[in-house]
Amino acid sequence: MKKVIPSFILLILILCACSPSSYSYSDDFFAMDTYMTLTANGVDAEIAVKKAEKEVQRLEGLLSAHDKKSEVYKLNKKGSGKLSDDTLAVLKKAIEYNKLTNGTLNPTMLQITELWGFPSGNYRVPEKSEISDALNLARPDKISIKNNEVEFKTDGIKVDLGAIAKGYTSSKIVEIFKKNGIESGIINLGGNVQTLGTKPDGSLWTVAIENPDEGGDYLGALKVKDKAVVTSGGYERNFTKGGKTYHHILNPENGYPAESGLSSVTVVCDDGTLSDALSTSLFVMGKNKAVKFYKESDKDFDIILYTNDGKLYVSQGIADNFNSQLNFEIIKKD
Repeated sequence: MKKVIPSFILLILILCACSPSSYSYSDDFFAMDTYMTLTANGVDAEIAVKKAEKEVQRLEGLLSAHDKKSEVYKLNKKGSGKLSDDTLAVLKKAIEYNKLTNGTLNPTMLQITELWGFPSGNYRVPEKSEISDALNLARPDKISIKNNEVEFKTDGIKVDLGAIAKGYTSSKIVEIFKKNGIESGIINLGGNVQTLGTKPDGSLWTVAIENPDEGGDYLGALKVKDKAVVTSGGYERNFTKGGKTYHHILNPENGYPAESGLSSVTVVCDDGTLSDALSTSLFVMGKNKAVKFYKESDKDFDIILYTNDGKLYVSQGIADNFNSQLNFEIIKKD
């Protein structure tokens, strides 16, 4: 005899097989000079990812220092202008973090990075006099903001928000995911990783931290939930001239690539913009100052530091969730 499954039971079976957490959508694309991958889990996963992609493109159109149509480019060209809420918010954050980090993050270094050829790829070692002249224009304190109106008080200042633009963007993507009912997702903006919730099965996301010494290898893997994980290092973009390698993370004090003794810095916290800012500024500080900053700061974040001589340091807040084949020292707050 044939068994007949009641329609309501069949419906339950279908619903169980197609639970919201089983829907997943991922897409890769190129923006902000890097390859990005967005993944969302939930009924409206594809809708959320597509909306997020449009948001990335919109923000890039505002924040790029090299797109002639962008607000930042026009501001640099004219020396004044009215900014949209997003561009103004990023600029204000950049100035705030400049003060927070005692100047190691400086949003007015564009003239100097252009001298080195990092934006264009036409690399060169500038003359000391060129760098000295450009440093006189690296003055975030000469930026006046009133409502949405911005004015440079010194002619020739150029703003570059690239040090925090991706972090700000990842936070905006999380907002879009949440508005579309997404409670689980991972955002990879070329080294800037931000996680939303956990994996669909409830386990933590695993974020691999690249080893700058070994191509394709990792310093370790970190398990996280609802965190931004941002890594900065001189290995990301550099060139060699006369047997010496020059990387793109410049020290605002002297205009030269930072020689801090650090090979990479990873910052982990809830705020993608802050993670982005600190990963750059702590790299410039060097190990001792970075550890001091971590211990004394009232900001809630954790760090992974890797030195040029192969030593690995992990702050206590994430040590239990960090797995590595390398020996590492735990940095304690107290």
